[in-house]
Amino acid sequence: MGKRIFIFDTTLRDGEQSPGCSMNHQEKIEVARQLERLKVDVIEAGFAIASPGDFQSVKAIAETVKDCTVASLSRALTKDIDRSWEALRNAVSPRIHTFIATSDIHMKYKLRMSPEEVLEQTKTMVAYAKKYCSDVEFSAEDATRSQPEFLYKVFDTAIKAGATVINVPDTVGYTTPDEFYALIKGIRENVPDIDKVTISVHCHNDLGMAVANTLAAARAGATQLECTINGIGERAGNAALEEIVMALKTREALFDLDCRVDTTQIYRSSKLISNITGVSVQPNKAIVGANAFAHESGIHQHGVLAEKSTYEIMTPESIGLTQNHMVLGKHSGRHAFEDRLKTLGYQLTKEELNKAFEQFKVLADKKKVVQDADIEALLAQKAVQIPETYRLDRFVINTGNTITATASVRLVKQNGEEMVIEEVSTGDGPVDAAFKAIDKIVGVNFVLEDYKLRSVTEGQDAQGEAYVKIRRDTRMYTGTGVSTDVFESSVLAYINAINKLIYQEKLEQAV
Repeated sequence: MGKRIFIFDTTLRDGEQSPGCSMNHQEKIEVARQLERLKVDVIEAGFAIASPGDFQSVKAIAETVKDCTVASLSRALTKDIDRSWEALRNAVSPRIHTFIATSDIHMKYKLRMSPEEVLEQTKTMVAYAKKYCSDVEFSAEDATRSQPEFLYKVFDTAIKAGATVINVPDTVGYTTPDEFYALIKGIRENVPDIDKVTISVHCHNDLGMAVANTLAAARAGATQLECTINGIGERAGNAALEEIVMALKTREALFDLDCRVDTTQIYRSSKLISNITGVSVQPNKAIVGANAFAHESGIHQHGVLAEKSTYEIMTPESIGLTQNHMVLGKHSGRHAFEDRLKTLGYQLTKEELNKAFEQFKVLADKKKVVQDADIEALLAQKAVQIPETYRLDRFVINTGNTITATASVRLVKQNGEEMVIEEVSTGDGPVDAAFKAIDKIVGVNFVLEDYKLRSVTEGQDAQGEAYVKIRRDTRMYTGTGVSTDVFESSVLAYINAINKLIYQEKLEQAV
């Protein structure tokens, strides 16, 4: 067993800041629950002062999560720190995370502060956060472009003011592994009392080296590694949690480091983030990509069949993938279905299991064989429950290459009592016509920013998964829908996005 490393997950804060990766309140709570199952050490739940919605999400996660530290990001300002503590105060293990920029370029052009003023602000704000919370993390934004000697002074100041974690961010993904190793080593050798605090690193992937830089820092003595599921994050993203963790596990003899992450929950976590954000994982993505454990070359296939370790340095099972080939279909029983869910890493309540089994039976009547991907797509639609203001009742589409596409859509509106509303519209195609009919029912014209359709599995009876991104004013909302009918999945995705919009607006009005 190697030296203990702490995994700090910022999927819900830095990851959500990635364009197109926004999540609503219920989705964030579901992600937090999954991160708790994954056994990360720290969940950065958000930026509490950013918006009323962010505050509510941080507060709800702080009150829900029991087995992880919950952090909220704050600028080095009293109002930010006050807001973070208000959201975190009911957490089992709260952490206030405050930051200020330390590079010459940031101090001059962004902060418009002198180095002396940054030192004073660091001292004052860390001490201010410490009055609320015993666990305070301090980050020196753009640390890798800061003057090392100044960085040492800033960290020394933060530690003396009460910081328990010192974070060294490669904010713009500028550094390289050798440089970062040297920087962490220099901090360890030149900052008094550094051995009394946790050294953390937070790497961005602008030059494609976020994971390599993170691992180099770990070898240099960093003991907290900040990362996100699937590597999502601003610009080119953050260091990917799954790659860091599996590198530590697979090359344990080299790193001599260990973390408490349950690796069998990695694939499940990756799928959840992908389904919620609508951002697909590239097929050749390390660890969780569709091709990560696929072998097409005849030489590779022969080697793997003879001995898996010839071309597989880790097992599919180690990240939560299954090698179980038991066929599930309409004649399969509840026990077989429940066993497959457990194999896939799902932990459902009795009520959730009953609903999932009913949905499985409906799907099994439409498909000869229900594959793992079908089950995952089915559960993804049910994983995050939000109030359904609108529910699809029926739709009829007339289309062809010699007629104008027409769609009639009937929705049920839940507004105290059920109200059935039906509208008809034409469009440039059947999907466009259906979306315009829904706009008429809702009474709002949304801007369709993105629309994707993919096959969940292979074969003529495959389910189609639709993803839409709609915009109302400056706010973006995503929706997904799954059906063996691609038009139905498209309509369901559009309604899902609208329901999220309505739910989020009601939540913010209630604050």
